[in-house]
Amino acid sequence: MSIASIGQIIWVLGIVAWYFIRRPYERRAKRVEVVSNRRSGSETIGLSAALLGLGILPGFYVVTGIPEAADYPASAWAVAVGAAVFTLAMWVFRRTHKELGRNWSITLEIRDRHELISRGPYALVRHPMYTSFMLMGVGQAFLLANWLMGLAGLVGFAILFFLRVDEEERMMLETFGPQYRAYMEKTKRIIPYLY
Repeated sequence: MSIASIGQIIWVLGIVAWYFIRRPYERRAKRVEVVSNRRSGSETIGLSAALLGLGILPGFYVVTGIPEAADYPASAWAVAVGAAVFTLAMWVFRRTHKELGRNWSITLEIRDRHELISRGPYALVRHPMYTSFMLMGVGQAFLLANWLMGLAGLVGFAILFFLRVDEEERMMLETFGPQYRAYMEKTKRIIPYLY
């Protein structure tokens, strides 16, 4: 088995893990009433870009090998780094869902009895879900030895992040006011101590 194939298998296992982590929270969220909804066209574009870059396009590549012209020689060290980063992404993803609990939603929504969560990964960054997506994108770049499909995850993440994070923070400020402003002052957005 080639190193490139091992990287692709690890990527697939990571996506399967992502699905199994998210699924129970998605099902539970349907039972909690939404009191405020900020769905918008730009949010739909961002979510679609993330799904395309982190799932659909690389999945198509893994199954078909297209676009083969963008392949480059895979290396064991890159696959090892990619596996470690993707594993960290899944750990952050799982912890984020666990801490959010009934507050979780895929779109910008405030749920009945919504709480401001500032423990677990939320003690370090305001948006650890985006941190996990960024880490998935970095892991994908190392795991898939293809210039286009490897970087598609980071592009998809960036589109989602920049189209959505400001609106999300406005929603949280409107909902939690000074409590959220104080939280903003002591945490960074997605990279602890940096940004």
